[in-house]
Amino acid sequence: MITIDVKTHQHCQMVDVTGEVQRAVRESGLQNGYVICFVTHTTAGVTIQENADPDVTRDLLWKLEQLAPRNEPEYQHGEGNSDAHIKSSLVGCAQTVLVSDGRLVLGTWQAVYFCEFDGPRHRRMLVKCISD
Repeated sequence: MITIDVKTHQHCQMVDVTGEVQRAVRESGLQNGYVICFVTHTTAGVTIQENADPDVTRDLLWKLEQLAPRNEPEYQHGEGNSDAHIKSSLVGCAQTVLVSDGRLVLGTWQAVYFCEFDGPRHRRMLVKCISD
């Protein structure tokens, strides 16, 4: 298992970690199989999304903010980050990506994104490489 360190700079942010996941595949020697990307935080997530137009990630973060606003007066959780827990649950904490000939199998416009919902912080994502 390989750990990817992610430093975020905003409260809510999507960080393209595709290169780091591909590096983990290369370092593991995996040629064919799959990787599981797992975020070990309850206020962050991981998703696969378009990487060509930055408006896509902005739109996603905007809609998540509408669904779970940061300063909702009805939240009961004392730490003040209930919105981040909700966003993390909506996005999810794991993604599986196929690997063929040592390369991640992603569509033309796809990338793997670490999703920060309670930043800025130092975070980590685990990558498990599994052979066929």
